[in-house]
Amino acid sequence: MQINRKIEEITDRIRSRSEKERNNYLKKIESNFKPLSYRTELSCGNLAHGFAGCGEKDKNTIAQGKLPNIGLVTAYNDMLSAHKTYEDYPKLLRKFANECNATLQVAGATPAMCDGVTQGKEGMDLSLLSRDVIAFSTAIALSHDMFDGSMNLGICDKIVPGLMIGNLSFGHLPGIFVPGGPMESGIPNEEKARIRQLFAEGKIGREELLKGESDSYHSPGTCTFYGTANSNQMLMEIMGLQLPGSSFVNPGTDLRNALNNEAVSTLVNNINEKSLEHTIGFLVNEKTIVNGIIGLLATGGSTNHTLHIPAIAKAAGIIIDWDDFSELSEIVPLLCRIYPNGAADVNHFHASGGMGYLIRTLLESGLLHEDVMTVKGKGLSAYTKEPKIINGELEFVNGSEQSLNESILRSVKNPFSPSGGIKVLKGNIGTSVIKTSAVDRENLIVEAEAIVFDDQDDLIKAFKNDQLNKDFIAVIPFQGPKHKGMPELHKLTPSLTILMKRGYKVGLVTDGRMSGASGKVPSAIHLYPEASEGGNISKIQTGDLIRLDAENGVVECLEKGFDKRATRIVPYVHESHGRELFTKLRTLISSSESGASLF
Repeated sequence: MQINRKIEEITDRIRSRSEKERNNYLKKIESNFKPLSYRTELSCGNLAHGFAGCGEKDKNTIAQGKLPNIGLVTAYNDMLSAHKTYEDYPKLLRKFANECNATLQVAGATPAMCDGVTQGKEGMDLSLLSRDVIAFSTAIALSHDMFDGSMNLGICDKIVPGLMIGNLSFGHLPGIFVPGGPMESGIPNEEKARIRQLFAEGKIGREELLKGESDSYHSPGTCTFYGTANSNQMLMEIMGLQLPGSSFVNPGTDLRNALNNEAVSTLVNNINEKSLEHTIGFLVNEKTIVNGIIGLLATGGSTNHTLHIPAIAKAAGIIIDWDDFSELSEIVPLLCRIYPNGAADVNHFHASGGMGYLIRTLLESGLLHEDVMTVKGKGLSAYTKEPKIINGELEFVNGSEQSLNESILRSVKNPFSPSGGIKVLKGNIGTSVIKTSAVDRENLIVEAEAIVFDDQDDLIKAFKNDQLNKDFIAVIPFQGPKHKGMPELHKLTPSLTILMKRGYKVGLVTDGRMSGASGKVPSAIHLYPEASEGGNISKIQTGDLIRLDAENGVVECLEKGFDKRATRIVPYVHESHGRELFTKLRTLISSSESGASLF
């Protein structure tokens, strides 16, 4: 199927816009690429330090420089359930590498913080910044000239984007990502939401709430709702950076183990090709990035990727803006209903046909670039297949040709919505994005008086004091990347959802983030210019009339002359949790539309 004409136009526009930066990036890759082992240029002293900790066989192999040596970058820790799955991977992957006539060393580790643990707490101020720290850590891990390719262990929110940015700084190396898989399904997501709302209303205590949360997040593996972590997995698969059908296979299964073995074999084969087209910097191009955005829109994925995809693209010399997201959203239909955009979780999505069917229906309708390079070679059609163990061997067989549950996953011909789940909002307050895939149609337009809060805890306090039983738009400035570091405000979701269920029209405008789990509350988020830069959001006062219109892409203050008011200043106090270490870095961060990045 020929690619949709509008998608081709947007891709060409991105290519034209990025021509200078992309050419400079490709020249850098070409100048650093060597068909021979990078270790041949190390002195004997350098090399001896590099393999001193290896067994004798691996020492000899690495010293000879004839067989691939893989650098494993791991974000393992056993606080994150998703990353607990990686605990034994280094030994297992090293064994697989030896079986493939290669060696593998842990090149380095990166931080891996959890937004779920820091939600609503001081540590959340470091969450988005951790993405760039992970990129720094990845670059340092790969900096030793010991490795011929990279293997990446990362799943959750800022970790995969950080690994991607770091890998793209070593774009002359082949690379692959290895997922760990989601935990098995716990209590239904709707039940989890019900328990949270009961707690927010004071109808149950902390003990009952904790039991509900524990029954939901109950074992090693990725959380099963479709937030940023699982959006990351979708992204890596539809961009061809991990194996077909590998994103949502549960941990500890024979299939998961076989896929890990295959990931090593695939990377070794790509290294042995000794070709620029197998390097991660050539693999990630304009078409690959557009495919990633399309996957995000078709699945109703995390709004955090309106920050991460531009940052990833920039690391490859490609310039993306939010208009690209918004225009693609008009073309790409919403094909999935996964919590928080529906009742099902990612295990149900996977069982319904999963990534293989999603990619198939998009390709058949000309809504994805098929002619791309992936870790499995040329062409995205390989990603319509799914892995199976047949007679004890891993095989990639034809995936489902139809959805097995149309309440979860649909074809392009029968979508949940004709347009995708993300829209850009512009107006006299600034520019922001909104996730519309979970918002009911009657709530896409809200016009109400503003109530300004400088902290999410102030809103929750007002809710508990019954001061918010009315139509209003909560305005929460001074949450942006240059001020606090752009913490998520997901803690607000239960309170605002309860108010909507009481029949009030409610919305949110903020220069902070909401969440990969943004729900039914219409929320203009990531707004820039941010308050600390003098953005107009800092000039809004309680009582001002605000219009949030997701149908027409507008967010504006209807008070004449409000933008002439003096800029309000709110000091940021950061005397704990290491936040003071990042004070100077915050001044260097780019705008939200540019990825809220240091790079």
